[in-house]
Amino acid sequence: MKDDNRGVFKYMHYSTIGIEMAVSVAVGGFFGWWLDGKLGTTPWFFIFWLLCGVAAGFRSLFKLAKKYMKDIKEDEHQGSNGT
Repeated sequence: MKDDNRGVFKYMHYSTIGIEMAVSVAVGGFFGWWLDGKLGTTPWFFIFWLLCGVAAGFRSLFKLAKKYMKDIKEDEHQGSNGT
């Protein structure tokens, strides 16, 4: 039973990637929009920070995919030991 819960929580962690991507882009876009309003540089800061948000989202996606692949290899390794 305990292993089942561990597996569920592991996959719940992976399901947050969509939220991470959306939040990264939204925060970057909002910050750029706010700066443009304060400095009157529309749309340059919005575009710059929106792209920074996209880059942060993809960085998070890459790190999560790397961790996911490591977990898969560990699971395969444990399965090949006959346990």
